[in-house]
Amino acid sequence: MACILLFLEKRLRQDKVANAMPANIRLFSKKDPTPEPSPGSTRLGGGVGMDRKIEKPRFTPKRIGAGAAALLLGGLFGYALLADFGVRKLNVERDRLTISTVESGPFQEYIPVRGTVLPLHTVYLDALERGQVEQVFVEEGASVAEGDPLLRLANPDLELTVLQQEAELERSREALRNGRLTMEQDLLRSRKALMEIEYRLAVDKRNFERYESLSAEDLTAILSRQEYERLRDEYQYSVRRMALTQETQTQDSLLAASKVVQLVSAVERMERNLEIVRRRLDNLTVRAPVPGQLTTLKAEVGESKGTGVRLGQIDMIDGFKVRAAIDEHYIGRVGRGQRGQFDSDDESYSLVIRKVYPEVNEGRFKVDLVFEGEAPEGIRRGQTLHIRLELGDLDEAVQVARGGFYQATGGHWAYVLDAAGERATRRSIALGRQNPRVYEVLEGLEPGEQVITSSYETFGEDMDVLVLR
Repeated sequence: MACILLFLEKRLRQDKVANAMPANIRLFSKKDPTPEPSPGSTRLGGGVGMDRKIEKPRFTPKRIGAGAAALLLGGLFGYALLADFGVRKLNVERDRLTISTVESGPFQEYIPVRGTVLPLHTVYLDALERGQVEQVFVEEGASVAEGDPLLRLANPDLELTVLQQEAELERSREALRNGRLTMEQDLLRSRKALMEIEYRLAVDKRNFERYESLSAEDLTAILSRQEYERLRDEYQYSVRRMALTQETQTQDSLLAASKVVQLVSAVERMERNLEIVRRRLDNLTVRAPVPGQLTTLKAEVGESKGTGVRLGQIDMIDGFKVRAAIDEHYIGRVGRGQRGQFDSDDESYSLVIRKVYPEVNEGRFKVDLVFEGEAPEGIRRGQTLHIRLELGDLDEAVQVARGGFYQATGGHWAYVLDAAGERATRRSIALGRQNPRVYEVLEGLEPGEQVITSSYETFGEDMDVLVLR
């Protein structure tokens, strides 16, 4: 382009020089042959002059200007063609797009979860004994105090068992009384026999000792040696009999006492068994274990209930908790102490996770949250709350609004508008954390730029530029 302009400028200067020379003088280039004189003319050196026809220059300033302008326009058109060569463009309607401005500000990562309001403490009522519902004392929804009867079951077999236990206990008590009486009688007989033996021993001892102190001559003069030996043998027999009787009496006493102890133990065991059976009989009347609200009672008169069957539940009116189900994708990022918020009546309330249930069912796990401070007035069991569960701390970040573009791009690229807002060019980006409102921008976008955040499904995946109309 520059070369063409230099060539045109050079020819223009030459034409100006030719126009300034006398009419009878011609310019010749070195390559031009010597011109032949025309008929009737004389060479310049011959002293005779003649007028010549002056030719009009080919490159006038007007023509040169027009050519330069044409060349300039052609160059610009060619540059535009080369610049757009290979670029895939699509015309789109601006009104059908959602355009968002990239901003920098406080970013809070959180996820929306739905929670159900439950009482802080719940006591379940199970049938401790099987039986048939005989009478229902209260209805669902009623407030009850501790110990209030709720319903009564009938179980004739259990009542018969109680009667049998009472009869057996009475027999055991009678056996105990008889055993004690027999023991006392045996002790009296043993004491009587022991007294007789003690008396006989004292007599034999006195007779023997009376003659034992005499000398042999005096003893021989009084009684014979045979009589003396008889007295001695009787005394020794009484001593041995006394010792044996005492040992026998001791053994008999121990045996009788052991029998009494066994009888007492049997009676006590029977009393405990009877107490257990009586408690089972008392369990046929289902009572409220705690004060609260009877929210559920599944019992109809005449209905049979088995042992362990759930009869209902009582909610203690001492507070509420919220149970929420969360996608298992976040199970590693949710723990005790994390906070959540929800809005009610233009006010914001805070909750804290108190318990995380590790079981995953159908791709979700559960958590229990409790209120920080007072719960909202009028909150009811079973009410649904929309909670914003925080996953990180509040910090500054570049962010862009959420939209349908993420489904098509995965957050790896987006259409970014130029300064005039007429064209949107595909650009690689990187997104990080997110919340229900915005994505965190890691790279590729700057605050103040505008991005098409609506769905890209109608654009196709190979468009490089969107032209907005």
